[in-house]
Amino acid sequence: MSHLYDDHHRALQRRFDTERLADRLEQRLCREQLTDEDRAFIARLDMFFLATVSEAGQPSCSYKGGDPGFVRAIDEHTLVFPNYDGNGMFLSMGNVTATTQVGLLFIDFARPQRLRVHGAARIIEAKAPEFEFPGAQFAVRVEVQRVFPNCPRYIHTLQQTAHSEYVPHTGEVAPVPKWKRMDWAIDVLPKGDPARED
Repeated sequence: MSHLYDDHHRALQRRFDTERLADRLEQRLCREQLTDEDRAFIARLDMFFLATVSEAGQPSCSYKGGDPGFVRAIDEHTLVFPNYDGNGMFLSMGNVTATTQVGLLFIDFARPQRLRVHGAARIIEAKAPEFEFPGAQFAVRVEVQRVFPNCPRYIHTLQQTAHSEYVPHTGEVAPVPKWKRMDWAIDVLPKGDPARED
C-alpha cells in the first residue's frame, strides 16, 4: 500500500504504464527521515522553494533565500528556517498556521541535484540559540514526514554570481528595498520599518 500515491496519481500511472516504476521509486527512495547526506546537501544551499496550502485548498509557492546553511537540519526529523521581512502579505506563513502542510524543494543548480521534503510546519520564536537567525521575524520548524530525491535531468546548470545584499547579518544594516520607498507603499509600512524611519 502506497503512502505517496492516491487514485488520481494511480490513474495517470496506469495510463502511461508507470505504476511499477512509481512503486519501485517509492520503495527505494522515499523515506521518513533525513539521511546524513540529505542534511549535508541542505546545509550547503542558500535557497529553496516552499509550497503551502490554505484552509480553502488554495496552493502557494514561494522562494526562500538566505546565506548557505540558513535551513538547519536539527536532526533527522527536524528542519528550521528563518522568515525574513517581506511584503507583509504572509501568504505562505498564513497557510502554515492554517494547515501546517508544507513541501520544500531544494535544488543545487551548480551541481544539478534536488531533494523534496514534505512535513508539518509551525511558527516558532527565533530566540533559542539553535533557532537564532539574525534579522528574522520568526522561524519555522518543520517536522519531516517524507523525504525523496528527484532525478536532476531537467535542472539547468546555472552559475551564481552573488548572494542577495538584503540577507540580514549580525552587526550589519541591510539595505531597504526600493519598492518600500515608493509613494504607494511608504504610508502603509508597519511601525518600525527602516524605510519608514528614513
